[in-house]
Amino acid sequence: MSIPAVGAVAPEIALPDASGTIHRLSDQRGRWTVLYFYPKDDTPGCTVEACEFRDADRAIAERSADVWGVSPQGPSSKQAFRDKYGLPFPLLADEDHAVAEAYGTWVEKQNYGKTYWGVARSTFLIDPEGRIARTWPKVKPEGHAAEVVAALDELRSSAG
Repeated sequence: MSIPAVGAVAPEIALPDASGTIHRLSDQRGRWTVLYFYPKDDTPGCTVEACEFRDADRAIAERSADVWGVSPQGPSSKQAFRDKYGLPFPLLADEDHAVAEAYGTWVEKQNYGKTYWGVARSTFLIDPEGRIARTWPKVKPEGHAAEVVAALDELRSSAG
């Protein structure tokens, strides 16, 4: 499945966080949502990305936006990752990878000659009406949170 296009209605999400609370994208109407998909809790690149979003959390919240991280590991893994790095935003467990599939981020990957399926590091900025406002299909963790803040500034001022 391909990633949703800018302007398209974002696919619905109903996923549990570390405590089992279900987060629904439809409940986010009226706020911007930074939805980032990452391969695995507590791995080097995913930690860099999560910590950059942690450090930018106040700036993002000041722009009427919330950060949600999504990966296939379960709630206990999410809790350990959040606790270890003091992450202030929900990490959502997409254990059957249905949401990753809906967003086109469940892809065939290769590493050391082995082929397997996993999450492509990708981010979607969803506007207050629930539409895709910006996509980053191939994210490099370093500096990504700053890119998202800049995009929020640009899109909010043009919507203004």
